[in-house]
Amino acid sequence: MGAGIVDCMERRRVATAARRHESWISVPAPIGDLGVAADAGEITAVHFGGVGRYPIAANPPLVLRQAREQFEAYFAGELTDFDLPLAVPSGSDFEKAVWKAIAEIGYAEMATYGEIAAQVGDKDAARAVGIACNRNPLPVIVACHRVVGAGGKLVGFGGGLDRKRFLLQLEARVRVEREFG
Repeated sequence: MGAGIVDCMERRRVATAARRHESWISVPAPIGDLGVAADAGEITAVHFGGVGRYPIAANPPLVLRQAREQFEAYFAGELTDFDLPLAVPSGSDFEKAVWKAIAEIGYAEMATYGEIAAQVGDKDAARAVGIACNRNPLPVIVACHRVVGAGGKLVGFGGGLDRKRFLLQLEARVRVEREFG
């Protein structure tokens, strides 16, 4: 895609966010800054690499302040389950089913793309599950990093494999520390 088209698409996304009255904050994290958005009291997006061109809210709404606190606690190993109001994301019925299945994967647990495919009713749709994971608008909160390849192989992640590895190692370390203190 040409740079002009990409720039035009980005301007359109920013304008759409502004029309929705979306507010953004940047949350420092060990995997790089996270851009977190909210609208009408619900979290609408989490972006790796910060907020991009979206303006950072000078006075973020309560839900974004809570999100910041919960991300800080998660990365400190103090929080294992996010408790934030989440907007219902737009997506196909299949994507929504995948995101729901991913949200049910427990902290420090993993499921394979194939297992998720079978869970949502199409055992042959592992690649489609991967695409749905990549389109997950709420990574880390809806923990698509917990979805791995067959045999536990570390494959695919919209935020990059280094981030996926970090998140899985963080959760494994915290789980071991809690269980065996």
